[in-house]
Amino acid sequence: MTRRVAGFLVALGAFMVVEWTNLAFNLTDGHPTSFYVIHGILIAVNIVLGLALTTVGVRGWKSGRESQREIHPTTTEAAQWRSSSSHHRARP
Repeated sequence: MTRRVAGFLVALGAFMVVEWTNLAFNLTDGHPTSFYVIHGILIAVNIVLGLALTTVGVRGWKSGRESQREIHPTTTEAAQWRSSSSHHRARP
């Protein structure tokens, strides 16, 4: 997973949690009980989905950072690799 996709999942998950929590607090009185039951179920399911998306995104973000290190080693890691592999090069 790329860091862009992971960041999108984190943002989407956070938005879902905030938006559905806001909806829960904005429900007004005067509706039939079935209205509250259905909206309560929708709110609960969407908050769980938002938390799941955020968790997947955070894990993807962390693994993306580790895989980036494998693709693009830091300067120190590259220098260590060059110095350790210089002993194995054939000399002209």
